[in-house]
Amino acid sequence: MYGYGQNPGAQQQYAPPGAQPPPQQQQAQGMSGGYGQQPPLYPEPSPPSLADAVRAFTTGSMSAEDFQQAFATSKVYCPRGDNPGFLALHNTQQPVIPMFTSLKELRRYAGKDSKYFVITGAEVIDLLPTGYGFVLDMEGEHRMVFDAKAVEQMVDFAMRRMYG
Repeated sequence: MYGYGQNPGAQQQYAPPGAQPPPQQQQAQGMSGGYGQQPPLYPEPSPPSLADAVRAFTTGSMSAEDFQQAFATSKVYCPRGDNPGFLALHNTQQPVIPMFTSLKELRRYAGKDSKYFVITGAEVIDLLPTGYGFVLDMEGEHRMVFDAKAVEQMVDFAMRRMYG
């Protein structure tokens, strides 16, 4: 016999895929950590929720760039009508589109039976009509208004990030 372990009892035993190892191997794997058994010692921080980002930005503890990055990757809840597209409010200085950080916030504004769609912040920036702004959490504690000029700046920032 060639290789390691010249005695026949010391040979490596292989189990078919999906089979559980014998108890002594399970215990040994648990003690040594095994592969993929333990959570990482330093888990990746999760990004803030959009509501948390709104609070942080409105209180000045988050930069505009960090807010825009959080906004771009977050879900945004938008009320909808019978036709596809954003619903706009025209009884303001500039037309704005109401958007919400959560379904709860949308329901507070539009009622529990309102229709809505969900979109990412990046898609909002991409699809928002020129000349329109948007309002986040209209009835919320940390309402944020982005006029058309602010939206243009967000588009410019997104383009610089993507294309340099």
